[in-house]
Amino acid sequence: MIKKVFVTGGTGFLGAYIIQELVERGFAVRGLRRSARFPFFIPVNIMEQVEWVEGDILDVVSLDEAMEGIDAVIHAAAKVSFDPKEKEELFHINIDGTANVVNMALDKGVTRFVHISSVAALGRTANGDHVNETKKWQASKLNTQYAISKYHAEREVWRGMGEGLDVVVLNPSTILGYGDWSTSSCAIFKNSFREFPWYTNGVNGFVDVKDVARAAVLLMESNISTERFIVNGDNWSFQQLLNTIADGFGKKKPTREASPFMGEIAWRMERFKSLFSGKKPLLTQQSARVAQSKTFFDHQKLLKALPGFSFTPLTQSIQHACQQYLQHPQSL
Repeated sequence: MIKKVFVTGGTGFLGAYIIQELVERGFAVRGLRRSARFPFFIPVNIMEQVEWVEGDILDVVSLDEAMEGIDAVIHAAAKVSFDPKEKEELFHINIDGTANVVNMALDKGVTRFVHISSVAALGRTANGDHVNETKKWQASKLNTQYAISKYHAEREVWRGMGEGLDVVVLNPSTILGYGDWSTSSCAIFKNSFREFPWYTNGVNGFVDVKDVARAAVLLMESNISTERFIVNGDNWSFQQLLNTIADGFGKKKPTREASPFMGEIAWRMERFKSLFSGKKPLLTQQSARVAQSKTFFDHQKLLKALPGFSFTPLTQSIQHACQQYLQHPQSL
């Protein structure tokens, strides 16, 4: 029986919502954090119920302390970046860090291991293919450095399974919700609020952050093992997504269609601007390529595995997130 759960990345976007779900469901939670600051988007009374350990997944000493007496691990810590300057750090955190968590879980005799991966680890398609859990990884220019890092991180988890770890893997699509919009997929909201002018007709999967958190905890509680699950609310074009967010903020919708050719110009313009502003570019070569691709993700396996589970409509998720961002100007 699972009583105490350890969450990596507990102050990150998804990790914080996973902790909220666990606390509200009555689990004792221990979280790993690098900073004493709580995420502003989760109620303080939730975070105060967590036993916190200072450290990170690259520090095996802190992991040793943090995973003592733990029944289950939800590994949500990861870095999301499409900036080529951050490739080394990205691989170090996502691959080496995951290996550390897996190894410590084996050493501590953890009975359940839930790994938060990504649909990126399955690979992306260009021509509107439908992707389910049977898809095999293939080398492609559409696979970003983030995707490659998550693919190899998964290999560490499956290696742990081969050594006796009871594993279930979640592959969320792009996660939407209220959080720190200077990081992760929350930056989509920041770009829309600032009326980023470009859009594409590429298609991608999107999902509410609370749905991913709920699925992670339900799968942790289940007796399902050695399986992966795509966690995807719906498949939308990037234009539809950006238009819906713009409407939620009362902002101007993007008006410039970034064809593949224009996309190449756009990311170069953003890189040039970043040289003078010192800020990260809103668009990179890799994110521009993703925005042109068309991939449809199938969530039927998850719905069959979790009877009664349903996804929040994306329009509802976006409207709620926009309201939260507007109500809390400190996050703007």
